[in-house]
Amino acid sequence: MGLVCDLAPDVSLDKNEGMQEPMIELCGVEKSYPQGGGQVYVLRRVDLTVGEGDFVSIMGPSGAGKSTLLHILGIHDSEFTGEYHLTGEPVHKLGRKERHELQKRAIGFVFQSYHLLDELTVAENLELPLSYRNLKKAEREAVVADTLDRFQIVGKKDLYPRQLSGGQQQLVAVARAIVASPKLILADEPTGNLHSEQGAEIMKLFQKLNAEGTTIVQVTHSETNAGYGKRIVKMRDGWVVNESQEAQG
Repeated sequence: MGLVCDLAPDVSLDKNEGMQEPMIELCGVEKSYPQGGGQVYVLRRVDLTVGEGDFVSIMGPSGAGKSTLLHILGIHDSEFTGEYHLTGEPVHKLGRKERHELQKRAIGFVFQSYHLLDELTVAENLELPLSYRNLKKAEREAVVADTLDRFQIVGKKDLYPRQLSGGQQQLVAVARAIVASPKLILADEPTGNLHSEQGAEIMKLFQKLNAEGTTIVQVTHSETNAGYGKRIVKMRDGWVVNESQEAQG
């Protein structure tokens, strides 16, 4: 039998738009490491539902388990117990190849440190996620051109990351995350290396992408950044300790 989660009935509810279809469903997820003949738990009995089109901010002190949870959501870590469904697929039951295919198909990532490839131009960095898809070269170039135009960075297409400011690099990183039209964006402290004005621009961009239908889950220490989302999930010592419905700023 599967696990039974005692989730609040409106956990995936946007009060303005009604009940959403679940994008993410976690049930009893735990993560631990062996230590001194016992187990040290990093995540404890995490139950969480994120609906399609939601924008969730995960907050908590260092060591709360936020990044560990994000790694599991991003299918970078499969060593956990419990159940994880993503777009209806049972991640916890999938083999390595199936997990990798689901990750490429469904998830875009935005990291604090940009993770752009220094030896590739802006356009080439954007094309990279499309190389995993069954697209011809001309089709990939057309998608990249549309994305460059959408993010107003056409003039940067032939530049290398080292020639861009931090804010411009993170803008390219966000563009790369959505270029293949993922259903879900996972962001880990996406404005951590930016000054406040640049950070606000990135968060407003996230808010716009979310309004267009992209589901976003971000880890952040910033109350300001969390306020751009619809819900805040607070963690402590591996536990989800609080959820709140937030009006977007």
